[in-house]
Amino acid sequence: MSLTKHLDANARLVELIRPLAVADDWIPTSIDGLRVVSCRSHIARTAQIYEPSLMVIAQGSKLAYLGERTLEYGAGHYLIQALPVPFECETFASEQLPLLGVSIPIDRTLLGELVLAMEPGPSQAQTTESMTAVPLDDSMRGAVERLLQCLHDPQDRLAMGQARLREVLYTALRGPNGHVLRALVEQQGQFARIAGALSWLHAHYEEPLQVDDLARRANMSASTFHEHFKRNTLASPVQYIKRLRLLKARALLVADAMNVSQVALKVGYQSSSQFSREYKRLFNHSPGQERDLR
Repeated sequence: MSLTKHLDANARLVELIRPLAVADDWIPTSIDGLRVVSCRSHIARTAQIYEPSLMVIAQGSKLAYLGERTLEYGAGHYLIQALPVPFECETFASEQLPLLGVSIPIDRTLLGELVLAMEPGPSQAQTTESMTAVPLDDSMRGAVERLLQCLHDPQDRLAMGQARLREVLYTALRGPNGHVLRALVEQQGQFARIAGALSWLHAHYEEPLQVDDLARRANMSASTFHEHFKRNTLASPVQYIKRLRLLKARALLVADAMNVSQVALKVGYQSSSQFSREYKRLFNHSPGQERDLR
């Protein structure tokens, strides 16, 4: 597709997202879990963890750095974030050409219902990536447009919002990387077991971490769990929880009035000095400087 046709194909998505982009942020919408993403400036490479989602970009672009992989997902692409893995992200946007997108939650219960209703997937072995970028085809673009249209009509949202979310997930399941989403709900598969452990971890990240307990929740031995956890997240469980706690802390420092010691305790650190050291190591500035930088 030529650049002109590529931009024209996304014009309707931009038109639907722009009125909802009231700030440079991840903006909640009237459909639970669905967020509009807007940014009007370049954001340098920084640590992130996204919740499982489909990130559709209508304008602007992003680069994701995951281990040795670099993924570009710009206008006309969507990112399948199957697992909430730590990565680094760089955003390319400006006042003249802001980044506009929408983050669509991956509901594993809904995903499981859809997979049960569909024909079995390909039997051949396929590599399952926790994060992958996919071009928007006409089917996916149309499904996302219909979902966004619901946000502009309260009656449509109430009557059709959940059906439109279902349609987007179904369309992604039928897409070229649908096997990644299928793997999330194949209960005997290692990928789905790690996904379940990560879901629990995100709900209890402030609690003391016991890797053996996580392994039991995933119905694996400790050694097998550690191997598959690191393969899918590129981090050990201990490294992962440290990164998760620090990212949660950054959000608290920006949004809340708590001091550094209170934030450290809130995210599971017993020592505020250790918290400050590890925070500065990850973000290159102290937690006390965080509010001044935002």
